[in-house]
Amino acid sequence: MKKIILSTLLIFLTFTFAIAQDYTTPNTGVTWTLADIAAASPTTITISGNEYTLLGNLTISENDTVIIDSDLTLLIDDAKLVTVFGTFTVNSNAVTITALDENAPYEGFRFEEFSEIDINNATIQYGGGLRVLTETFSIDGCTLTNNISGATTSAVIQLSRGMPQITNNTISFNENPAIGSAANSAVSAYIFNNMIEGNNQANSNRPQINLGTTLANEPLEIIQNTIIGDPALEQAGGIAIANFVGGNVNVVIDNNIIRGNRYGITMLGINDSAEITNNIIEDNNIQGDPNLGGSGINLNSSSISEDVIVSGNEIRRNLWGITLQGEVTINLGDDASNPGNNTFAENGNGGEIYALYNNTANPILAKNNCWIEGQQSTEQQVEDVIFHSVDDSNLGEVTFTPFLCGILGVADNAVENFRFYPNPVKNEINFNNIFSFEKVEIYGVQGNLISSKTISEGQNTLPINLPSGLYFVNFSNDIQNVTKKIIVE
Repeated sequence: MKKIILSTLLIFLTFTFAIAQDYTTPNTGVTWTLADIAAASPTTITISGNEYTLLGNLTISENDTVIIDSDLTLLIDDAKLVTVFGTFTVNSNAVTITALDENAPYEGFRFEEFSEIDINNATIQYGGGLRVLTETFSIDGCTLTNNISGATTSAVIQLSRGMPQITNNTISFNENPAIGSAANSAVSAYIFNNMIEGNNQANSNRPQINLGTTLANEPLEIIQNTIIGDPALEQAGGIAIANFVGGNVNVVIDNNIIRGNRYGITMLGINDSAEITNNIIEDNNIQGDPNLGGSGINLNSSSISEDVIVSGNEIRRNLWGITLQGEVTINLGDDASNPGNNTFAENGNGGEIYALYNNTANPILAKNNCWIEGQQSTEQQVEDVIFHSVDDSNLGEVTFTPFLCGILGVADNAVENFRFYPNPVKNEINFNNIFSFEKVEIYGVQGNLISSKTISEGQNTLPINLPSGLYFVNFSNDIQNVTKKIIVE
């Protein structure tokens, strides 16, 4: 009987010591590899070739560094969490961080305040996301996919402060939005050249990029990203910036492609400085309900703040082009610093086209835009796609002349019959300026301003030094203007 009891006790002790253990690095200022941790705690990390398995929770202490600098796969067990107070660096050509069992995701990563995080060329999948509480965070050239709620429930990359760098990544088909921050977090991230697709698989009412307030003097920059929706996710928008807590919003959204979401870009609340420029915003209509969304750009604020500068965008086939609500103000083109040059096409619902819907009492400057792409338009045709004081006297007026892509603001038949010669032209045109036009501008077919010259009354000769093709020439003064086609041979 004693031998049986002793044998049972030995089996029990062996089993006990084989149970995975959590591990915290000793906080001695040492740089650790995964192999070093495996040697220090074989029940926390096991090794098989270039495959490492994390079986317990791992904490990197404040003064310690963990570096992954060789190609490997790190498998993490169900519900296990990596917490970093010190430094965590991934810098190799191909690192995969994934669940030991894809059906049992790990908890994810928690990067504490003052930690230093630099992750490169990694695939991060089947985990609970990255909770970024530190200012010192960069992630470049990575793929983040099939992640769910865990360390973060708000976004795959959930930011809290500072100026994190998120560049050249693919972030796709995750349960939550791709990138987020809390409403009261001051985050001025640099989000550049990422492919963002099909996030918010939970299909909750959230966009793929969902950010709150920013630093006062450093802009949040969302530049050159591609943001593509999943047609099955009718609640998932493109980009949202919200300020409901009285913080700062300083933002640049430039040169992105935003396509196939519930809406393109929305900004809510007061802003200090905002520029939305040179974006392609198309087909953001997947929910199909114009009462709930579908704007290419939507601005909504209960208080008047600085103008949102909007220029050079291509806005097509959304349920609405641009919608304005509350006390928001916008500059879509003026005679000073904003050239306009926005292009609109087929933004509409209910059989009506709405390039711009000014549902505010504020007057709006919207000069030098192409309101109906692909055709020469009259002033009345442009008027028909803009909803403002003409349609409802309680609303602010939109000043949309001069405009591009057509006959701009023809004052009367006499001005409409204004001519120059020759046309086609080789090197110069001649005209009699009997309408006291003060300026002549030449535009490309995409609405880009090519040249601008001051002209005098009477006979004028204007040199034309342009490649062969079709252009538009706009003659204008403070009272009237007219645009004509010109063909350069």
